[in-house]
Amino acid sequence: MTVALPEKVRELSIESIAEKVRSGERISNNDALRLFYHPNLVELSALANLRRQQKSPGRTVTYIIGRILNYTNICWVRCKFCAFYRVPNHAEGYLLSDDEILQKVGDTVDKGGIEILFQGGLNPKLKIDYYESIFTKIIEKYPNVILHALSPAEIIYIAHISKLKLEDCLARLKSAGLHSIPGAGGEILVDRVRKIIAPYKDTTDEWLQCMRAASALGIRSTASMMFGHVETIEDRVEHLSRIRSLQDECSPFRAFITWSFQPEETQLQIDRKASGFDYLRTLAISRIYLDNIENLQVSILTQGPKVAQLALEYGANDFGSVMIEENVVSAAGNKFILNAEEFERLIRDAGYEPKRRNTRYELI
Repeated sequence: MTVALPEKVRELSIESIAEKVRSGERISNNDALRLFYHPNLVELSALANLRRQQKSPGRTVTYIIGRILNYTNICWVRCKFCAFYRVPNHAEGYLLSDDEILQKVGDTVDKGGIEILFQGGLNPKLKIDYYESIFTKIIEKYPNVILHALSPAEIIYIAHISKLKLEDCLARLKSAGLHSIPGAGGEILVDRVRKIIAPYKDTTDEWLQCMRAASALGIRSTASMMFGHVETIEDRVEHLSRIRSLQDECSPFRAFITWSFQPEETQLQIDRKASGFDYLRTLAISRIYLDNIENLQVSILTQGPKVAQLALEYGANDFGSVMIEENVVSAAGNKFILNAEEFERLIRDAGYEPKRRNTRYELI
């Protein structure tokens, strides 16, 4: 980057930060901020790879076969970055029938899939009994399927309209079959940013509290970051700091995923879309900073296969999901949907060994 260094990190040397990484020490928020202004991506790659080996040694790169099952697109929240939602009573709004959902789960199992990423919108007609019913039906018919389901925003809303405490809502969802929670809706965990891109959505503290409450019940999750819109570099570091602090507190996160905002067909118009270099830099710094999260996942869906291969040299150790179906990111024009054979070829061509896993990161 050619931008002048902020005054508060001007005195920090890259070598002093590198020494912390080499010795397995934690870097500070200012260290992370300094790395965002370091122009040499190759040096960032080396540090990220070193941290990767400290947390997840070897040349194995994992992946999973699953389906993003968008059970409804009806959502009243109107996030400016989303091209998928339709407001209640919109002619294009839908709610899949139970039979349609079970058919999609069955199709996933037939194709070797194990994970159902069950997500939709904040649909005001769906209370806790709907989710208990459909989760129970899925697990009864397909007991080996793992339900990686519902964003914190969905869970918080389900609890609200069902007049339940958050902890009680989570306990009932778990009893019905919920296994883990995806990190969707994190976007940037800075309320100033959230008020711009999603003014009606949950706050930073509400998102974190949902993950904290889920962890107390034994429900693990992932964490994510969507960057490249209205946030600053300082906001990215604050987001990472919130994630690392919660992981220190109660270890809710199995993995971290970052991706760049896809502006096509959304209401959030920006001057310039984040580049592949910005993605690789942000991924590398995330790996270096998040010293308490074992797995970092590439975002092949938004970055494409070539950048995804490069990402394996920038700290990632997981190739994400072979998506039998995906609708949300694709609604913004991205169509990087590949099969398992292509995943394994890409991983091998990058010099790594592919291994299939489940949601718990257990090798299959």
